[in-house]
Parts: sequence; structure tokens; C-alpha cells
Amino acid sequence: MDQRPILFFDSGVGGLSIVGPARAALPDAPFVYAADSAGFPYGTKSETEIAARVPVLLGRLAERYRPRLIVIACNTASTIALPVVRAALDLPVVGTVPAIKPATLLSKTRTIGVLGTEATVRQAYVDDLAAKFAGDCTVLRYGSAALVEMAEAKLHGRVVAPERYAAMLDGLFSQPGGDAIDVIVNACTHFPLVEAELAAAAPGVRFVDGGPGIARRIVHLMRSESWSGAGEGVAVFTRLGDEERALGPALAARGFGRIEQL
Repeated sequence: MDQRPILFFDSGVGGLSIVGPARAALPDAPFVYAADSAGFPYGTKSETEIAARVPVLLGRLAERYRPRLIVIACNTASTIALPVVRAALDLPVVGTVPAIKPATLLSKTRTIGVLGTEATVRQAYVDDLAAKFAGDCTVLRYGSAALVEMAEAKLHGRVVAPERYAAMLDGLFSQPGGDAIDVIVNACTHFPLVEAELAAAAPGVRFVDGGPGIARRIVHLMRSESWSGAGEGVAVFTRLGDEERALGPALAARGFGRIEQL
């Protein structure tokens, strides 16, 4: 059988939140997880930097691993570089966008929060999603690079004080009208990795993310494909040092038993 993998790409470990529902939906598919550790984090970079960097890296990854499909499991990279990547590569590419539509379906107060990186929340793409799906809602946004670092720390096994999560959410709740927020969109793939901690800091608020929707999209695109078994997953980093190697247990627990450098 054709054993070409599905490749997931992110700046760090955030894309693992997309891998989870995708693996549950396609347990026999081989996966490659690619992290641009040399370029991490993306959320504080300029649009120009990301638009130049991501297509080049995905071209190299596509050449090495010959994937059937690429998932840009990063909201920042998707909102900035997705059209360029699709134009450059002759294979399906799935992006990750803020789950504003599902959030509006859940909100009772018609006030939702969008929690992402600074680079994501300022994109016109988010404006378009809000106009299309949340026209009757107040949409408040907050960008946090620190929360990305906190999610990375969790997967490294480091403890983060609970009050730091409350401080991140205060960036939404302290805005005018923020006290009415009843649903928050985790608009960075890192943030579902710390959803339990965020939920504990905001009782009664619901959190949504794009992971389940992306999994459904992958299944749809791969509906005519078949695999003989997942085998050992590969995690590849653009920089492979002690910090990246320390992620070995967390990666192995998610099916990535082999670590390589691009």
C-alpha cells in the first residue's frame, strides 16, 4: 500500500492539538510532525518573515517525506502563508483558522473572545471570519506570546502557576464588554494543550478550537486513501538541541517515537 504520510507543521508543539483528533479519526495513517524550532515563536514575527519562511520549509519537508497531505497546524502560519503554500506545492494543504463559527453557535450572551497570538488576532482574515459568522456578536481579541511559551513549558513537564493563566485571560475580560464573554476561541493551536488550566481560571466559560473541524476535513480529503498501519511516527525539528530532545516523552506518548532534524 501507499505509505506516504500526512505531515503536520507548526512552529512548536501546538500542532499536537490537531494531531490528537486527526489520529483518532485515522488511526492507521502514518504521521510526520514538523516543528520549526529554529523559527519559534511565530506569533511575534512579522507577516513578511512568516510568508517568506513557511513555504520554503514546507517545500523542503515535502521533498524529504513525500506526504499525501500537509496540515499547517498553526493559526499564525495559516492566516499569513496558506495561499502561497498552496500555490507552490502540488498536493493538498489544509490550514487552521480560528473557530469563530462554532463559537457563535454556542454563545448565549453573543459576546465571544478570540485568544491567539499577536500575529493572528490582527489579521484581516479574522476580520472576515467575524463579519461572516459573528455579525450579531461582539468579538473581542487578545494576543499572547506568553501563553504559547506556557503551553510549551507544560509539554516539557514544567509547572506554570495557575494565576498566570488567569492573567492571560484578563486580557480579554478586562476589555469593555469583556465580562459578558461566555465562549472563547483558542485561536492558536498551542492553547488547547492548556485548555484545562484556562477553564479552571474561567469557570463557566466554554472554550472551542479548530481541531475537530480540521480532523473532519482531513478525513474528507483522504476518503479514498488507505494505509496498512500507522507505524512509528516521526517528529522533525529545524533545530534539534536539548530543549527539543526533552520533548521525547511527550512526543512518544502521541505516537512519534523517532526524532530527526531537517
